[in-house]
Amino acid sequence: MIRILRRKTAVLGAAALAAAMALASFVLITQSAGAETAAPDDAAAAQSCGGGDAVVTGSQSSGFTTTYRGQTVYQGDLYITAIWEAIGALDPNRTAQEKVSVMASAWIGDNAIDLPSHTAFEVCGTMDVGHAAGKGAVQAIGASDVSIPHMNMTGNPYFGMRFADVHGLHLGDIDMNLSGGLGIRFERDLPGSTDVTMDDVFVSGAGSHAVETWNIDGFDIGRVTARDVGESGLLIQNSTNGWVGTVDGDNVGAGTGYATFRMANNNGQNANGNYNTNIWVDNVISRGGGRGVFCVSQSGGVVIENVDLAGNGNNAILIENCYNVSIRGGSVDGGGEVRVAARDEFPNTRDVWITLEVNNTSVRESPCGDNINWTLSGNASVNVC
Repeated sequence: MIRILRRKTAVLGAAALAAAMALASFVLITQSAGAETAAPDDAAAAQSCGGGDAVVTGSQSSGFTTTYRGQTVYQGDLYITAIWEAIGALDPNRTAQEKVSVMASAWIGDNAIDLPSHTAFEVCGTMDVGHAAGKGAVQAIGASDVSIPHMNMTGNPYFGMRFADVHGLHLGDIDMNLSGGLGIRFERDLPGSTDVTMDDVFVSGAGSHAVETWNIDGFDIGRVTARDVGESGLLIQNSTNGWVGTVDGDNVGAGTGYATFRMANNNGQNANGNYNTNIWVDNVISRGGGRGVFCVSQSGGVVIENVDLAGNGNNAILIENCYNVSIRGGSVDGGGEVRVAARDEFPNTRDVWITLEVNNTSVRESPCGDNINWTLSGNASVNVC
């Protein structure tokens, strides 16, 4: 994936604009939203994964071997032990990353793999995981400079991956074909994380969310693709200063109020309490399932450049008790209504700008928000203040 992190600007006060420009003064390379790129063939993918300082090879039938810089450190029948030994073989005094490459495929059982600081961990085979209650099959808690360049995961985990208090985390090409559980989780009740990057995350079959984040300051998410998951595709909560390329959901949160893209629990609220724009989303695509886009519970500070929503079973878009939300273009076709709403327990929805083509469904503002701005086309029935 070729990526470019663009400088984003918004109409802000002078102090907020200066802060935003300082935050966005770095450059990142990405493909343009909506651009089609050819998937790498299997040979290229195989070449890009491997070559670690510690390497796990073998199979369930032949046994597993772990080497560290060419020296054998484990031979035996247990896949999880071979992996633990690979991590344990890394230099305990390292100040730069060393890498573990798991070339073998097998089941790790109901176990967790903990990643310490300065570790790159990749699974080039396929890791089948069990249900380690309250834990991630792969997790990093209280660590820095951790990366997972490649991951192929199957199974029914509690969490496929679990993070908290991580600083400098990179998730590369992540592929989870699950039969339950939650894909990637950043914990709510542990210290927050900074400088989090996700390149390309694919999650299918999760019973809960594909990707759920809490308490991140500074994130860059290239693409999240969710297929047939029980709750949200990408759910970001109490997080600030981020960019998302594309969220693409099909049959996400069917029969629920969850959404392909959901912001909740003070997401986008700055440390000083305001909602000056600090989160940018290029594209949200949603087909079927529950909602398409949902902003709720005192969240905001967000610009969504484009939406492509069709046939969502609940609201196509629901903005409820959110502040400074802009949807700058795109289309809604059928499914549930586009609505601006509010509940009594939070301050009223305010400062919303929606520019959309809406067909074969309705648009409603109820109750009336404060400074709600609509620019609509299409055949939708419209009932706004």
